[in-house]
Amino acid sequence: MKKVFSFLFIVLLIAGCSEKFDITQFKTDDSANIGGDTVYVPLMPSWEGFNKPQDIFIGREPFIYIADTDNDRIVMLNLAGQILGTKTIKRPVAISQDYKLNLIVCAEFDTLVGGAVKTFSAVYKLNLVNANHNIADAQVVRVLPRAADFNFPLRKYTAAITFYDNTFFIARQGPNNTSIFDPDNSLLIFHPKSFYGNGQGDTLVGRVANIDPISSGLISANQISSMTSLNKKNYDFIATLTGNNSFKAQWFHYEVTALGERYVSRFTPSDGVSFVVPNKFGRPEGSWVDASGNIYVADAQKDSIYKFNAFGDELQSFGGPSVFNSPGGVAVSDRTLYVADTGNNRILRFILSTDIQ
Repeated sequence: MKKVFSFLFIVLLIAGCSEKFDITQFKTDDSANIGGDTVYVPLMPSWEGFNKPQDIFIGREPFIYIADTDNDRIVMLNLAGQILGTKTIKRPVAISQDYKLNLIVCAEFDTLVGGAVKTFSAVYKLNLVNANHNIADAQVVRVLPRAADFNFPLRKYTAAITFYDNTFFIARQGPNNTSIFDPDNSLLIFHPKSFYGNGQGDTLVGRVANIDPISSGLISANQISSMTSLNKKNYDFIATLTGNNSFKAQWFHYEVTALGERYVSRFTPSDGVSFVVPNKFGRPEGSWVDASGNIYVADAQKDSIYKFNAFGDELQSFGGPSVFNSPGGVAVSDRTLYVADTGNNRILRFILSTDIQ
């Protein structure tokens, strides 16, 4: 892929006691299976004090960032779970981080429009390096909405993803998708201004082309709820969707051919892999790809975490209402699985039983 996306606008094991769950409570349905004697074991205690946390992100430092939605804050922790600082931002719902260690946050903000206070969905960029990683002092720059976007109050920014060259995408959704030029359900592309020799900051260069805003099939922008990169030198990513779609988790593979450049699905139903079994997921709200290329999906409707290998085969998946309540985010670091257990106002941590000595 060219640096400026030619087709677009024409990526410590936590100390603590562990307690093994009854394996029967992990099996939620036929699509959430456990292989052999390998199960996820919870690490205790859970991290409490959150209010409907909707996302979790393992930074590149690494620190842990929580979108503590109903507490109107971003929480920064170390891998032991110690809170290092917080930043007040209204209703954060999604977090990503670029390779300059800036956080990109989808949230909300209030402003005066016509003399009345209006609330809009928003995207912010937080500069942690200039603040010496004291998140409370980090400069916050609002990236979206622009002034013209105030004409579309129902648009929501729901997910962010960053790539190796600090290009980032923002997922947008909304009810108006009749326009072929600017439907609400879209992926917006930002390039660093340094691409163009224009110094600091970012430039909105347009929408990702050739992605249907309301499709019920593959390569769709029908209410994208999360995105995660592969942390490789490419532009592939995993997305989850909550719209009317038969494939609510998708691998967007960036393909360059003699005919042009575009996104295609890495898997199709004819491949026979679990990842693209129609109607497998209910309402997936979170996704992650670990260092081995395994894919994780948090399904808020099925109260489950699904794990697939890089070939789309389902591995250890588990959950149920006795474990989770509407999980909204998932992340992995050093063989530890972290889940934003949104409905239970907590962060849960797990390790595989095979990792216990």
